Amino acid sequence: MTNERRVLVHADSEALVGSVAARFITKMIDLLDEFDEAHVVLTGGTVGGAILEAVRQSPARDTVDWSRVHLWWGDERFVPAGHPDRNDTQAAGFLDSLTIPAEHIHRLPASDEIPDIDEAAVAYADELRRFAPEGAEHPRFDITFLGVGPDGHIASLFPERDIARATSKTVVPVLNSPKPPPERLSLTLPVINSSDRIWMSLAGADKAPALGLALAGASPNEVPVAGVQGRKRTVFFVDQAAAAQVPENLIASTY
Repeated sequence: MTNERRVLVHADSEALVGSVAARFITKMIDLLDEFDEAHVVLTGGTVGGAILEAVRQSPARDTVDWSRVHLWWGDERFVPAGHPDRNDTQAAGFLDSLTIPAEHIHRLPASDEIPDIDEAAVAYADELRRFAPEGAEHPRFDITFLGVGPDGHIASLFPERDIARATSKTVVPVLNSPKPPPERLSLTLPVINSSDRIWMSLAGADKAPALGLALAGASPNEVPVAGVQGRKRTVFFVDQAAAAQVPENLIASTY
């Protein structure tokens, strides 16, 4: 099995968003030709939300058989359902545009559904296990989308936090997050890295140092994105500004 790590540079964030959205639709068609179902992990953030909106607006959107797709989230803010801070709320337009069974949309618990954050983490771990192959703790993820913070955090795994090194669980509660809101739920790094493909999207000059450090072999404890490695492929989709500190030899000309 090959394991490729590539950096694809786009002229600007708009080009990045359009490229990733188009690749996503094409890859989903290919995956559903090969497998009965596909499992995808979504992310939030400005670029992540823009990619989903581009998919929603694409004329090719309905060429995907969404009825055979399961959608998950890599992390979520632990606030009430429908709160504007929640990633699934921000993705509502995309979700509403799909012909997808409601039971295939696997939202992380909200604070008004399961008030105890530890119990909420266990509940999502149970949901992952329910759709896992026999003997596994979570599904076989085909694509995991991730954003990357200026500090190098991915999902809600932040630098210099013990929770970022958690390996014995699939879902962890995050308390006192350095970014508001303070309470979150997140997949752990081993679960993220179990995905066949990890697609990270970074735009803006403030992301350049984190990307440069990750590609230079920084400690995942200090720069969590440095620890990301998909089973088959890991791709950084970036704009010119975010690519400022990427060595030329790591930039791929094609996907």
